[in-house]
Amino acid sequence: MTARVILGVSGASGAALALDCARVLARIGAEIDLVLSPMAERTLTLEIGPGAQEALCGLATRVHGIGDLGASIASGSSPVAGMIVAPCSMRSLAAIAHGLDDNLLTRAAGVQLKERRPLVLLAREAPLTLAHLRNMTAVTEMGAIVLPPVPAFYLRPATTAEITAQIAARAVDLLRLAAPVAAAWGQD
Repeated sequence: MTARVILGVSGASGAALALDCARVLARIGAEIDLVLSPMAERTLTLEIGPGAQEALCGLATRVHGIGDLGASIASGSSPVAGMIVAPCSMRSLAAIAHGLDDNLLTRAAGVQLKERRPLVLLAREAPLTLAHLRNMTAVTEMGAIVLPPVPAFYLRPATTAEITAQIAARAVDLLRLAAPVAAAWGQD
């Protein structure tokens, strides 16, 4: 059976993380349900270029509108293996932490929590305020995994692309859908 994964993309900086997550998910054969916030659409173009959104949507099995709260992924009865939000803005993190299911991205994340499914949040902000830290604590206590996109310096990456690819692979590995694809510490 093919795994079905929701990929939520919020408007935080780090749009390359979304594209890399989609590439890894596609490579392992997962079906991708994609949800983009309006700022995510803008950030994809600003940070990657005019074809980024089209490339991302091309990797998805299904693309859902952010306002479509009637989409299948807004219900716990929809059989998905988990969700990644890459990047995850502090606004989306706060909404998820406080159960504000005000759009499809935050509703789908809330569904993962209530159904006890994996939810991986690539929280993107620096420095962090106390509100950010408390929201990270809240979602962690509910079962989410907060994965700030921090480079694996021990791998000695030569490019930004290598950094984002490794972080994306790590995020997908946390869903435990297939054998790990991220390079590991001490791996030759």
